[in-house]
Amino acid sequence: MNYSMIAEQIRALCAVENGWVPVFSNASAVLFQEMPDVSWAGFYVEKNGSLLIGPFQGKMACIRIPHDKGVCGSAYAKDTVMLVRNVHEFPGHIACDAASNSEIVLPIHGKTGIVAVLDIDSTSIGRFTEEDREGLLQVVKVFEECVDLNI
Repeated sequence: MNYSMIAEQIRALCAVENGWVPVFSNASAVLFQEMPDVSWAGFYVEKNGSLLIGPFQGKMACIRIPHDKGVCGSAYAKDTVMLVRNVHEFPGHIACDAASNSEIVLPIHGKTGIVAVLDIDSTSIGRFTEEDREGLLQVVKVFEECVDLNI
């Protein structure tokens, strides 16, 4: 997986328009298309004390997630990457899509702290690796450097 190429594609998008909606929209499409064995790729943004669904690719998803619930809420609350091999073994997992079996969620930081999370799901157990974690951290760094995260 060429995460450096994806990061550069997103950086190029920012040069044209750095608003979070267009960049997150195109980034979710790029990640969904380029990452094999992914069933959902998108963003939840912090809004009024919970995570509100943002741009994504995939099946319909949960609209709001409390900061301390599920994999996304845990990533937000703990301010850490959550790489979950089997979501059915994760305490408090929220099954937005019953076919989802593994997940990776990465916090995205703006000037005021965490402003969003990048959420990627797969129907395969154990789909995500440390390589994915490191590569997606490169992508998140680009968001934090060039996207207007005034959400």
